[in-house]
Amino acid sequence: MKMLKQTMATAAILAAGVLSAQSAEMNNMIKVGATVGVAVPQDNLSMAVGVDVAYQNLITPGFGLGIATGYTHYFGKENGGYDNNDVGVVPVAALFRIYPKQTGFYFGADLGYGFLVGNDRVASNYVADRPSGGFYLKPEIGYHNRDWNFFVQYQKVFTGSTGDVVNQDYNVGSIGAGFSYNLPLGK
Repeated sequence: MKMLKQTMATAAILAAGVLSAQSAEMNNMIKVGATVGVAVPQDNLSMAVGVDVAYQNLITPGFGLGIATGYTHYFGKENGGYDNNDVGVVPVAALFRIYPKQTGFYFGADLGYGFLVGNDRVASNYVADRPSGGFYLKPEIGYHNRDWNFFVQYQKVFTGSTGDVVNQDYNVGSIGAGFSYNLPLGK
């Protein structure tokens, strides 16, 4: 049964690629973009701004694979007497995108590891070490054309319970919006 589900999922992806009218002249591209978001939950962080860089290869006209990285800066906030420090996320992730049509709706995700950078402590007035990183997830859904992508996203680094302080869970995640520009590299 599991094999049947995997075969059907693969067939659906390939069918979407064959039926899609994406341009065959732009199979490889670099995506450069920016994001802004609100931290969720807001225990220790308030908002996030970032830049993204990715390489994508269209395996079929409707299905792309690649690699992604960038930098997202999360702004710390005061909470319960703790002066939480800012933290940065540098992801190293695999990228996949599904494009049902040449222009319009698309969806996908980046999956990998998110390195946390910045101050070694969670809060400037509390002795709790910041985690070094964790599993990175960034699903997105948006609109695309040949040159641009506009999207909403959820970004999260799963750190476990590392970095928690009294009555406050350490979280690095946001909901936001962004855009990227596609720089074609040819076939």
